[in-house]
Amino acid sequence: MEQEKPFNPVSSRINWDEYFMLQAIMASFRSKDPNTKVGCVFVDDNNHQLSMGYNGQIAGIDETKTPWSNDKTLPLQQQKYAYVVHSEANAILHAKSDLSHSKCYVTLFPCHECAKMIATVRVKEIIYLSDKYSDSIENRISKQIFDMTGIKYRGLNLRREIFTDLSNYFSSVISE
Repeated sequence: MEQEKPFNPVSSRINWDEYFMLQAIMASFRSKDPNTKVGCVFVDDNNHQLSMGYNGQIAGIDETKTPWSNDKTLPLQQQKYAYVVHSEANAILHAKSDLSHSKCYVTLFPCHECAKMIATVRVKEIIYLSDKYSDSIENRISKQIFDMTGIKYRGLNLRREIFTDLSNYFSSVISE
């Protein structure tokens, strides 16, 4: 009689939402914006990543000749807003497959311009980490766009244990 092999149940320390939001956070680390770093990841129904982006200057532009100022009292050509492509727009522009019915994990709730693009490619849900501009008119327009197009949106609170685990992991692999 063959002896049964012991079954060891396995599980992940993080769920899919946490996993993809951590990827969006990592994407945001690529941003050179000194004030606001944003990352974004689009995911299909099978939890496969479709595209990723971060807020950055126009591809191919000499970034030493463009401003990073967020001072809105300056003329537009002297503000970053004239040159920066948002993370969601970058991810949409670089997607190699259809984003319809995907989920968008983003570290900052989308602006109204990105909301238009997200709605146009028929994303089904937005999962965001921060909604720091929730009182702005642009943010209210984004939510109106999502409501009118049936796109769900919800905030995600990452558990403190995730950051403790990450810190412990980095401590164990970084040699001094």
